[in-house]
Amino acid sequence: QVQLVESGGGLVQAGGSLRLSCLASGSAVSRNIMGTMGWYRQAPGLQRELVATITRLGDTNYAEFAKGRFTISRDRAQMMVHLQMNGLESEDTAIYYCKLRFWRREQDYWGQGTQVTVFS
Repeated sequence: QVQLVESGGGLVQAGGSLRLSCLASGSAVSRNIMGTMGWYRQAPGLQRELVATITRLGDTNYAEFAKGRFTISRDRAQMMVHLQMNGLESEDTAIYYCKLRFWRREQDYWGQGTQVTVFS
């Protein structure tokens, strides 16, 4: 069993910043090795898309729109992943989801999402 709880979303003016966090917990977390964690987003009427991922070794991958503005990080215990978002634009308005895949496992776990709304 895995729970992913996102926090940090909200309403922000264009050009502002938000920091999203995601905490992983549950019995499966203690039985498995934490693997890649990531952030995805879904805007109304659009498909869910990758924002950024970070492996257990700290290697990162960003969508083009996120490069230079967003930074993904995770804590040393590997239980939390963060997304620092700077220079937010109205196009960044979406529900942001946290995803976890355990090391050498194929199942993905998703959080419930946190709403980010950027207004001009």
